[in-house]
Amino acid sequence: MPTAQPTSPIRTGIIGFGLSGRVFHAPFIATNPAFRLDLISTGSPDRAAQAQRQHPDTEIVASPSELLARAADLDLVILASPAHVHREQALAAFEAGAHVVIDKPFVPTVTDAKQLIAASEDAGKLLAVFQNRRWDGDFLTIKRLLAEGVLGGIHRFESTFERWGGAVRERWQDSTTSDQGAGITYDLGSHLIDQALQLFGPATVDAAELTTVRPGAVSDDDSFISLLHETGVRSHLTMSRVAGQSGPRFRVLGSESSYSVNGLDNQEPFLKDQRWPGSEGYGVTPSADWGLVGVGDSLSSVETARGAYPDFYAGVAASILAGAPSPVDPRDALEVVRIIERAHQLSAAVSA
Repeated sequence: MPTAQPTSPIRTGIIGFGLSGRVFHAPFIATNPAFRLDLISTGSPDRAAQAQRQHPDTEIVASPSELLARAADLDLVILASPAHVHREQALAAFEAGAHVVIDKPFVPTVTDAKQLIAASEDAGKLLAVFQNRRWDGDFLTIKRLLAEGVLGGIHRFESTFERWGGAVRERWQDSTTSDQGAGITYDLGSHLIDQALQLFGPATVDAAELTTVRPGAVSDDDSFISLLHETGVRSHLTMSRVAGQSGPRFRVLGSESSYSVNGLDNQEPFLKDQRWPGSEGYGVTPSADWGLVGVGDSLSSVETARGAYPDFYAGVAASILAGAPSPVDPRDALEVVRIIERAHQLSAAVSA
């Protein structure tokens, strides 16, 4: 159980100011009065300048080591860094006495995950994994429909998260291997697997097709995983960085009805445009993009629940300040890593 801090604001440092740090972490720290954004580390002069413009009261340092050297003066360290350095950086933060939030992918291996969970418990500090897609509006809508029993007994859950990433570029996602926690299965797959487990419980990998499509790519960029849950539900998860067109985001097939929805939760584009929490329309899905419930041609529109990414950091604050449970239990993230490791093993066996 994490130890409580006596007062707020929670002194916070963020390692990394790429898409993750800039879009998915800093805005929630900046807009939640329980936190204070003290330090950001980035080695890019352009990103450092951008960070200073967006957060003028925050000190920018040039490397993770500089931030970690000052972690004893922080309450929380957020790792918006590549997966293969998460273990080392988190251990250093715990050693300094800080709580830790780690962006997904959590870590490359189950062994790493177990080590960090043990380190957090030994230190008496929070360890939370940023599975923000638990607070997507469409995912929250599925949870509501399942709770209401509208769809009947579920036999198949389909989840698709596909993008068009273009050619391989100079970035860690394209230059590091799956052994280091890179590839589309570790990246977008971490979301899809976590969501499936949250909805339908423990599962085993029934089939996996992990493919490298783009010339020069060193990890998978187009993947499919079939999970068989202990409840009997089968989840079909599709993720891609080479999809010019995408299928439905979700399709849930039940004994009484089905639910389908297209497109992606709109919190990410809002955040990219610096329309942070509190902005008009944040988290609200236009009615034209709502999903459909029904059978055959008898379909009706269902309002999409409001997206709520800020709830993750509200949970982090409650954990640090009042000892509440982690908003994302790291053991949940360990199970995601276990499934990803197994998917890689099965796919490699088929390809051999």
